[in-house]
Amino acid sequence: MESGSVSEASDASENHGSHGSPEKPESPDGPARRGRVRARRAAVMAVPATLVAGTLAVLTAEGALGVQFAISGMPFTVTATELNGTGFEQFGGLDNMAPGSPNEGDTGGQVLVVTSAIKNATLTKLCQSVDLGGTNLLITAGSGAEKVTATDLATDSTELSGDAAFSNIEIGNDASTLTKAGVKGPIGVFSQQADTVRIADLRQTNYATTAGVFKLPGLKLRFSSTGC
Repeated sequence: MESGSVSEASDASENHGSHGSPEKPESPDGPARRGRVRARRAAVMAVPATLVAGTLAVLTAEGALGVQFAISGMPFTVTATELNGTGFEQFGGLDNMAPGSPNEGDTGGQVLVVTSAIKNATLTKLCQSVDLGGTNLLITAGSGAEKVTATDLATDSTELSGDAAFSNIEIGNDASTLTKAGVKGPIGVFSQQADTVRIADLRQTNYATTAGVFKLPGLKLRFSSTGC
């Protein structure tokens, strides 16, 4: 079993030009911009440093979609005092906003993410908040004796932190060969997987979450001046 602190994953996506448009005349910042676009297309990113090895560089040959829907482009915060899971996988990818989304800014409608998949998970004192500009939509659950449970849980994150421990971890797998959580990434993508995962003081900045079944005992939804 290995343990360590989970660090931030870099949100390095940059803006695309219009599809099908001819190249604009080179400007003083033209070469730098083209360099950033190439970097985004290559999707060079850092996977959370959950291991003794520290920060792991990830090269995604093509975007691995952690979700199969257009994201809103509004990040949300998720925290839990403890997450326990069986069947853990993690690899890099790109999420896409709906065409013309007002939230795309200079990202070209794409967000570079780390996809974390867990076959079965329990979370204690789950909190989720979305900043709506002046107020937060706040959701809490699992604060009592019964914990939040999820099956086939997948989160697409730009930041992830906490104190983590794994059993039977494998580092450096090709994402297309993952077996622990039933999710496969694209071929040629760096990934890792483990039989079990435990993260204390979990904190994530997410753009998407999916689950086969998500049970939230003691669910409370409300507006709040503060987030998680």
